[in-house]
Amino acid sequence: MNQELVLGLYVLLLTIFLGFEVISRVPTLLHTPLMSGTNAIHGIVLLGGILVAGTAENTLTLLLGLLGCFFGAGNLFGGIVVTDRMLEMFKKKEPEAKRTAEAAPAAVHEKEAVGQR
Repeated sequence: MNQELVLGLYVLLLTIFLGFEVISRVPTLLHTPLMSGTNAIHGIVLLGGILVAGTAENTLTLLLGLLGCFFGAGNLFGGIVVTDRMLEMFKKKEPEAKRTAEAAPAAVHEKEAVGQR
């Protein structure tokens, strides 16, 4: 193995470990803003994959660019879905009494319509 590859693998392993340690210590309240930030990073990964695939001069570079596009897009859209679901948890829910009060006239009207047949 050459020196550049070993250094690249070393940096990759350190960033994986560091990322895991940082993310595991994030409080629940800060998780949604953090997800929004990572969605922006995945957008940059997607753009980088497009640029690499578009300027590829050999098959390996093209394959790596397309793979980067695939994983970047998957993470981007998955992160958006997760962020949306988390934001739904913070929305105020409509009180149960109001929902049943709105549904009652419709049910009465339907019952009268059935009784007229």
